[in-house]
Amino acid sequence: MSGLPGARTCPGPGEASDLKSPLGAKFREPLTETRFQQLFGDAEQEPELLAEPRWSRLWRRLASACSGPGAWRLLLARLPPLRWLPHYRWRAWLLGDAVAGLTVGIVHVPQGMAFALLTSVPPVFGLYTSFFPVLIYTLLGTGRHLSTGTFAVLSLMTGSAVERLVPEPLSGNLSGIEREQLDAQRVGAAAAVAFGSGALMLGMFALQLGVLATFLSEPVVKALTSGAALHVLVSQLPSLLGVPLPRQIGCFALFKTLAAVLTALPSSSPAELTISALSLALLVPVKELNVRFRDRLPTPIPGEIAMVLLASVLCFTSSLDTRYNVQIVGLLPGGFPQPLLPSLAELPRILADSLPMALVTFAVSASLASIYADKYSYTIDSNQELLAHGVSNLVSSLFSCFPNSATLATTSLLVDAGGNTQLAGLFSCMVVLSVLLWLGPLFYYLPKAVLACINISSMRQMFFQMRELPQLWRISRVDFAVWTVTWVAVVTLSVDLGLAVGVVFSMMTVLLQVPGLCILSYPAPLYFGTRGQFRRVLEWHLGLGEGSKVRDLVKGRKSAEPVRVVVLDCGGVTFADAAGAREVVQVRERAKEEAGLLDRVTPEQLFVSVQDAAAHALERLVRRRQ
Repeated sequence: MSGLPGARTCPGPGEASDLKSPLGAKFREPLTETRFQQLFGDAEQEPELLAEPRWSRLWRRLASACSGPGAWRLLLARLPPLRWLPHYRWRAWLLGDAVAGLTVGIVHVPQGMAFALLTSVPPVFGLYTSFFPVLIYTLLGTGRHLSTGTFAVLSLMTGSAVERLVPEPLSGNLSGIEREQLDAQRVGAAAAVAFGSGALMLGMFALQLGVLATFLSEPVVKALTSGAALHVLVSQLPSLLGVPLPRQIGCFALFKTLAAVLTALPSSSPAELTISALSLALLVPVKELNVRFRDRLPTPIPGEIAMVLLASVLCFTSSLDTRYNVQIVGLLPGGFPQPLLPSLAELPRILADSLPMALVTFAVSASLASIYADKYSYTIDSNQELLAHGVSNLVSSLFSCFPNSATLATTSLLVDAGGNTQLAGLFSCMVVLSVLLWLGPLFYYLPKAVLACINISSMRQMFFQMRELPQLWRISRVDFAVWTVTWVAVVTLSVDLGLAVGVVFSMMTVLLQVPGLCILSYPAPLYFGTRGQFRRVLEWHLGLGEGSKVRDLVKGRKSAEPVRVVVLDCGGVTFADAAGAREVVQVRERAKEEAGLLDRVTPEQLFVSVQDAAAHALERLVRRRQ
């Protein structure tokens, strides 16, 4: 092989070398990418490649993706059923998916209608939101045990936006036609919010921003859902008591609603109050039984659907709607609505509402999917989840659906009922479809007070998250503070502002913990030949002995930032001997001796991060020397 032009090569046979000494040797210059192209590449085409515009390179990538193998890889990446359906265990999984899907579908029917009331739209649109998003996520989602549909937190946030965009007239006495027009405007506003939320998530998917889920920590998400559950409880009090009150929105809405309810309490309806008390007396114990005996019950007891049927029969036989003016669901239109593009003129107005809903949708769904993925040993794609929920919200908004996401209660129910894959979503859709096509008239006499009770009972799991606070206090005071600040902000201000406060406060706690943390990576073997260098580097960072003076001199100040915690990243330590292990012990002992004088490091603040087999050996040697 010929040498590089301009570089010295070894002398051949019969040639004399002019290298009289190592100092007189001529070394080859560094081979850069540009130099490589000049020597071995096509120099005439290089300027054209460098001057190629970005859009042209993107077009070439798109063209390669549209080729046969590229298109198939793209389909496999974006349509998860193509990956898991060929490996589906029909005999082992089909029965569990069918039972779980039917069970969740039965719950979706009353719960969807109940959450529609939170959204300030007619109940039938909750059924639409329990059908289209579930079907779309089955095709695009990567969470095998995730159940999507109506979610109380999103419904509450959407209802606040709808009430602000389309307020009810101050007179309150609307005719039938005026009520239909008002409902149509509110349905359009809710669909526009879903469209904006879906579009934002698709934009996040295009930018590959699935990593944003890491900024919503677990304390923030749990405090958000727990605080929103209290909002749901208070917002349903007028329906429980049969008191027609306008919905309060904005900051301090919870306290305004409580004050209005207490003022109107003497005018409450005894009939609806009785229905609410009986409904809660049935729903709450059934929820408790399902939780306590989940391992013994073949399927959870469908308390919601039983309560719906009993209340409908009672209202029909007793004529509660005419005799005592009990508010009922009324006629559920059969079939599906005509596809309709939401008003694009409303998008600038709802952008401020769509952004927090998109973040809540992705945060709750991604965290739920990750929990069950870790439990059942499979992986999820956070960016694909963005695509799934973005398409789910955007496409379903064309069918007058409001924002949707994964739900805590139905996901837990799906797992407890034996669900294994996304195929359970198809069985759930079959139940909702049967109600939309044939069984809708059965719910004509359903009292709305029962739906309010279903909303409150479904918040049980979110309320019980507060029981984790004592344990959180013992584990991490910082996480406890994040949880408390987020919860107080959600309750006193609003859900979207509380989310913003929680995220900002959580990030501040991280930034405040960074000073004083030193992560030292040592990418070399730790043995007798390198232990001196290792000691000098570590002393410099710890500020021990002469290392403190050298570090202060280099940084140009008398007092450096004290190191509180040191993490040794041993991923690059290929091997360690007894001398290297002894050096780690000696540095630790020196830190223990000088900590009282320098007030810089305590023994408990020196940690070793073990990341490979060689580091495991190092840890064992350190323990033996101690």
